[in-house]
Amino acid sequence: MTLPPGHPLLDGRTASALLVAAARGERRATRPVWFMRQAGRSLPEYRALRAGGDMLQACLTPDLAAEITLQPVRRHGVDAAVYFSDIVVPVLLAGVGVRIVPGRGPVFDDPVRTAADVARLPELDGAALEPIREAVRLTVAELDGTPLIGFGGAPYTLASYLVEGGPSKEQLRTRGMLHAAPDAFAALLDWCARVTGAFLAAQVEAGASVVQLFDSWAGSLSRADYEVAVLPHSRRALGAVPDGVPRIHFGLGTGPFLDLVAAAGTDVVGVDWRVPLDEAAARLPGVPLQGNVDPALLEAPAAVLDAHVADVLRRGEAAPAHIVNLGHGVPPDTDPGVLTRLVEVVHAA
Repeated sequence: MTLPPGHPLLDGRTASALLVAAARGERRATRPVWFMRQAGRSLPEYRALRAGGDMLQACLTPDLAAEITLQPVRRHGVDAAVYFSDIVVPVLLAGVGVRIVPGRGPVFDDPVRTAADVARLPELDGAALEPIREAVRLTVAELDGTPLIGFGGAPYTLASYLVEGGPSKEQLRTRGMLHAAPDAFAALLDWCARVTGAFLAAQVEAGASVVQLFDSWAGSLSRADYEVAVLPHSRRALGAVPDGVPRIHFGLGTGPFLDLVAAAGTDVVGVDWRVPLDEAAARLPGVPLQGNVDPALLEAPAAVLDAHVADVLRRGEAAPAHIVNLGHGVPPDTDPGVLTRLVEVVHAA
């Protein structure tokens, strides 16, 4: 797949944007900043718009998804929008039954735990992604020179939801399947890689200028298990993104194997709050980094948060380029004013 004519990276709208430049390793005087989960529950305008409606239906309603994606750009002045979606949306579009349970998250009525279960998984029809493409087109038309980041869940995290039947703290069934039925688990990861790769490619086709692959549960794995069983499939998912589109790869709790996260074929490695950025830079020479303000400190007094952000910025100088972000997503009860001020602090540094 090549970028279509008129894509923002080709027509001059986003090719020189702060975030795109940083993702390509170019350090400028001002550092770009955006926040994982910036679109959604922390914003009062989001809560007013949703008013108790179904989360997955919101993701599949193009004008609604576009509006939610744009809200934090208008409010905070961040340097990128991130496409509003859920990690299980492409799985739903493939025809797998899933629902969002308030207070819990995605729940599957029929978990995937055997080779026969994997064999029954339907393939994703590209036409099913048209609501995603339309939402991205609507969003990009409003963003002008601000890049849109495409969103996708890494194969291991998607597989974990499917195997566990919902969110899990330790992924015991998932890691058990990895060892007890390695061939079936590899087939499941391969299916997940195809689904999320198609999801990312559809967003890029419609105008996303950058993509990020989220691996929320990779930190449950040992280094050896990640390298052997998971890394090839993350690489396959990122490989669906056209050349020339910067890729960010973030895994929560992946500090022990950041080098392997980088080896998945990414341009930027996202770092959570546990690993100082200068230490990450020493492990990943030549690799731009993203992160890693501790989300817990968003509730701290302004002076405490400012000191922490200054430390993150100082340590980020060790990388070729630095995209400022949190070390994970925005907590739902975050004061939006804190995020707006944080953007101002970063831009003024």
